[in-house]
Amino acid sequence: MKRAVFPGSFDPITLGHEDIITRALPLFDEIIIAIGVNSDKKYMFTFAERMQFIRDTFKDEVKIKVETYTGLTIDYCKKVDAKFMLRGLRNPADFEFEKAIAQTNRKLSGIDTVFLLTSADTSYISSSIVRDVLRNGGSFEILVPKSVRVKK
Repeated sequence: MKRAVFPGSFDPITLGHEDIITRALPLFDEIIIAIGVNSDKKYMFTFAERMQFIRDTFKDEVKIKVETYTGLTIDYCKKVDAKFMLRGLRNPADFEFEKAIAQTNRKLSGIDTVFLLTSADTSYISSSIVRDVLRNGGSFEILVPKSVRVKK
């Protein structure tokens, strides 16, 4: 089975995340959207809300699982027998950052990272931008899946 882990905090999930996941579905038998738990980080949305946003977004997709993990992502990948990590790239800065992590992960674990470029119409979207728009009362609906729009 070709299983990939798509790790992140998803605070909240964006249309960019949804695009990457949807386009990756033909490549894998299963994609685990893995929400990392970092007790030092202050989140806008609760863990339960983030899980529900993702589950609602992909409720009809049988190849997707949503789980949580702590610790190193490569350790989680080994635990769930995933040979691939899925990552989206928005810009050259993302590539440089993600390349170093992917090379380290490959050296430490043998797990390969599959990169997909974000679509042009979602490449500017990030969770931090969405949170900033939300904090300032802006219109965020065009940046996130419907599951997030109904929340706020």
